[in-house]
Amino acid sequence: MLVQPAVSRRRFTTAVQNSLSSERKPHFDKILIANRGEIACRVIRTAKKLGIKTVAVYSEVDANSLHVLEADEAYCIGPAPSAESYLRMDKIIDVCRRSGAQAVHPGYGFLSENAKFAERLAEEGIVFIGPPSSAIVSMGSKSESKNIMSAAGVPCVPGYHGANQDADLLFAEAEKIGYPVLIKAIHGGGGKGMRVVSSASQFKDALASAQRESLKSFGDADVLVEKYIERPRHIEVQVFADTLGNAVSLWERDCSVQRRNQKIIEEAPAPGLSPDLRADLSAKAVAAAKAVNYVGAGTVEFIFDNDTEKNTRLQVEHPVTEMITGLDLVEWQLEVAAGNPLPLSQVQIPLVGHAFEARIYAENPRNDFLPDSGPLLYLDTPKPTHVFAHPIPPLPRNDSCSELDSVKRSPDTSTHVASSMRLEQGFTQGAQIGVFYDPMIAKLVVHGRDRTSALRALRRALEEYKVVGVSTNVEFLRMLAGNGAFVNGEVETGFIKKHYEDLFPVVESPSAELLAQAALFVALREHPIQSAGLSTPWTTLTSRRFGGDVYERTIFIQPDDASADPTRVSLKSISPGHFDIAVHSATPMSFTGVLARLVSPTTLSTTLNGASTETTIVSQRSPPSHPASRATNTMERLHVFSVSGTKATLAISSPAYLLSLGQGVLTSSKGALRAPMPSLVVEVKVSIGDRVEKGQPVVVLESMKTETVLRAEVAGVVNAVGCAKGEMVEEGRELVDIKEDE
Repeated sequence: MLVQPAVSRRRFTTAVQNSLSSERKPHFDKILIANRGEIACRVIRTAKKLGIKTVAVYSEVDANSLHVLEADEAYCIGPAPSAESYLRMDKIIDVCRRSGAQAVHPGYGFLSENAKFAERLAEEGIVFIGPPSSAIVSMGSKSESKNIMSAAGVPCVPGYHGANQDADLLFAEAEKIGYPVLIKAIHGGGGKGMRVVSSASQFKDALASAQRESLKSFGDADVLVEKYIERPRHIEVQVFADTLGNAVSLWERDCSVQRRNQKIIEEAPAPGLSPDLRADLSAKAVAAAKAVNYVGAGTVEFIFDNDTEKNTRLQVEHPVTEMITGLDLVEWQLEVAAGNPLPLSQVQIPLVGHAFEARIYAENPRNDFLPDSGPLLYLDTPKPTHVFAHPIPPLPRNDSCSELDSVKRSPDTSTHVASSMRLEQGFTQGAQIGVFYDPMIAKLVVHGRDRTSALRALRRALEEYKVVGVSTNVEFLRMLAGNGAFVNGEVETGFIKKHYEDLFPVVESPSAELLAQAALFVALREHPIQSAGLSTPWTTLTSRRFGGDVYERTIFIQPDDASADPTRVSLKSISPGHFDIAVHSATPMSFTGVLARLVSPTTLSTTLNGASTETTIVSQRSPPSHPASRATNTMERLHVFSVSGTKATLAISSPAYLLSLGQGVLTSSKGALRAPMPSLVVEVKVSIGDRVEKGQPVVVLESMKTETVLRAEVAGVVNAVGCAKGEMVEEGRELVDIKEDE
């Protein structure tokens, strides 16, 4: 079991060397990872490197997940809902007993900040690879942590952090604090159980929603209420502490660019931070860790409002930090959990180059970043250069270096560093992104000599990342990485709102060239060019095509928008692999003698207007259950990826005879509310006959641990209710129909 250390009074720059005389303890033989997705895969990779056997746990819907396949052993612990699987301490402990696992790595989220879980493991003689339960309790109790942090000289955001969770009391506290306020899950993270409230009228609904989300994500509904700092800068300092009283700073990250109070891009070090401020934040972070006797990897968050830091809590994170230090922090976690001292002292820890982490999510940025779910029909990612961070030699030990000087540093950008890229992912092509868990698909991590070169590597990697099957934020991240303000390091948590028009430019109508490529793809797929080397009676016989030997085709193509009109594209094969094309758009355009061929089922090679290109085009057919209509989700869609990384989605219009067969099946009134994504119905707030006003909450949905409130789009009377609390509903299903007032 972990030994809870006393608060060390030693200088953290030299503490490690004082403990090196003790004999090093061996690693565990077998560990269990109480998590899923990319973080479980990440822990497994380090364990394999060290020769440690791994045990995975999984829910019924995760049976074929990547972390299950990569682990040495895997055990099912229940149905899909987290409360019945990944949050079940008893089932996880039972698997530890059955498998002989000596320690549990909790990853992040789920039970990673649950003191009771750490205590239960300790009672069973199983090591929790994380902080002791006392530290979790101290940081979990915001009132206690606030006092501890203040005593340690760490400033805090004003707010209510008490144990009394009465809704009226919390409302009164919000009134005292003054709006806007932030309701935040005490045991939360990743934006779950968090709501910004701008007025008193919004408070009660926001509180209930945050508590439900927190309970489902972390097994605890307790929240705190704090003053919401508008447009702050969010900087985190990575700390690491061992059981012997040593603690170090592994430098900071900037996590300011967020949506739904959840970060989508991180970078290290934070741009524009002076050596003096870096030293101050590092010292405060180490003081915070020591104040609660923290053990393992932790993060101290700082919220900057007009350059004033207002501290928050401890949690875990690491990829960009690994890149600028050259360390494997999962290996450090295992070393510390085994009872060994930190591998390096503060003065030895490198700070080299710059790193970015972009989080790839299954979500629709143009629809308020609503999560999406479904199969990964096609996944083509940039090829990683490294599995772990590129090793960076530690700096020499310097016993005469003062505590301040050891952290008062600027990044080393003079050392030549080749750009490198890692991909932390938990899913492969064909995997199902479900509605029960976080919608993150992968973390794309790059490292370069300086911020400019790292950002260039990030943009290139995003250009090569292609996904079909679910909506993703890849295109948005690409726009973000190329935004002028972001390039200049002008980051803040209100960045997306501030630069919305630049990040979400008006979607232009597809060009004639794009429509021609789509038509060529369809034609070549259905009428492939015969190989010159293939000679059979069937290929040498004269054609017997009705109407002659010339292949002609007319295709109607439209943007992925039901309100857009289709464009007629006429195509004629003049010889094998050569085509004449006419695009009958508002500005008609013709292309003659176009050379084209399918290099692979998803790669089209063309010479169009004198430019030779290879374009990735992936077909996504509509589900058989969807009748033909003018809605694009009932049509075949073509996802076209250009060489510059831009993605355009086009729909092949359904033939008239199919439209006539499906006519009326998907029609609905103006007041009809449909599920915007596959979801679980959390609450139905109306009944048939109820009168509702425009904007009134009608149905609350949950998808991927995020709640979405559907509001009435018209004033009127509820005509029909097509869902019930606790029911799973598919995307596009009509949930409530409101008869609009005349």
